[in-house]
Amino acid sequence: MKISRYPVAIAEAAQAVNALEQRLTELRLELARQEGKADLVVAFEAGLKNDNQRKARRFELLDQDAEYQRLQQLQAQAITDKSNAIAQLEYLRNQFGVAKLEVRWAIAEKLVGLETRELVGL
Repeated sequence: MKISRYPVAIAEAAQAVNALEQRLTELRLELARQEGKADLVVAFEAGLKNDNQRKARRFELLDQDAEYQRLQQLQAQAITDKSNAIAQLEYLRNQFGVAKLEVRWAIAEKLVGLETRELVGL
């Protein structure tokens, strides 16, 4: 990749990370909403006598909720996707750093070559 292309690629990779973070936030909110629904059901079940029974009932409701399970799977996938996007972003940043060093090295070599020619009288 040309060195001039790196800033755009880095910006695009950062935007991809941000989009995945947005998606994760949306999934977390939806999961919280589903959990709130389960809490509401548990709160009005008179047969539950203590916190342990309420927690178990809540777990049971969420475990049987297909939408909640689907959201959890989507969240897990989004977390993996975000991790991969962050790795790609860091890779591009590192590659850009290497490319800049290579350009500086080439410039330094040219300058040394010019100075050597001047010393020899060419």
